[in-house]
Amino acid sequence: MAAVTTGSTDRKAGQPMRWLGIETGLVYVLLVLSAILVGAPFVYMIAGSFKFNAEIFGIPLTILPRNPTLENYNRLLSGDEIPYLRQFANSAIIAVSQTALTLLVASMVGWGFAKFEFKGKRVLFIILLATLTFPFQVTLVPLFLMMVRIGWLDTYWAIIIPGAVSAFGAFFMRQSMLAVPSELVDAARIDGASDWGIFWRIGLPLSRGALSVLAVLVFLASWNDYLWPLIVLRSTEKFTYPVGLATLIGLYRIEYGMILAGAFIATLPIIAIFIAGRNQLLNNLTIGAIKG
Repeated sequence: MAAVTTGSTDRKAGQPMRWLGIETGLVYVLLVLSAILVGAPFVYMIAGSFKFNAEIFGIPLTILPRNPTLENYNRLLSGDEIPYLRQFANSAIIAVSQTALTLLVASMVGWGFAKFEFKGKRVLFIILLATLTFPFQVTLVPLFLMMVRIGWLDTYWAIIIPGAVSAFGAFFMRQSMLAVPSELVDAARIDGASDWGIFWRIGLPLSRGALSVLAVLVFLASWNDYLWPLIVLRSTEKFTYPVGLATLIGLYRIEYGMILAGAFIATLPIIAIFIAGRNQLLNNLTIGAIKG
């Protein structure tokens, strides 16, 4: 009887382990399929940048180029078709400037909502959250008219300044700064520290994780932005790279090879940023859920 009971118990104990192994295998299969679905367009973009237009649309479809060529990169970087290097630099200037200003403004607003008490604070915070529900297309026309009135049309300021005021950034930083101990702030105030000094020496250092995550999100959004630069920029020399690449789509001919080459070059800074800060980014992705 004891032997029978032991064997039955072993079988019951082995069933959860077997199901656990099956579930783990299914998870890995789904991850591999997801990686293929996500990575396939990227791989095809890189391979297509080394193909002639005729081969890109050739039948049967091939991933690797039959006759690899650097013509697309040569034509793109030479500036004969579009001033791509200038447009790439424009995107870098706008993205870096907008990211820096957004971090400053968002951290100041977030610190104010997190550590100061004032009349109407709750109402203002609700209004701030309400603006997150409005799509950009709702404010596009009045914002464009504002840029025309103040003479910022076809300037970098028309992209940098409106983009630096981020309701999401303020909310994100507020959630992070709520975790800064109020006792530490009170102790610094008793020691004679000013409000700016407390913010600069305590608030910002203790919110570096949230700042790094917000910096990556803002930079990516600004780097890939197409709609607003398309509306406010007029001269080819001031175009950002997404707008510049779009000009390669003509009425009778589309330079797909050059577009793929330009898109691949534009992804290199993003890859470099992710590789450099992947650990801190992944460790702080849930920073906004500390408390609210």
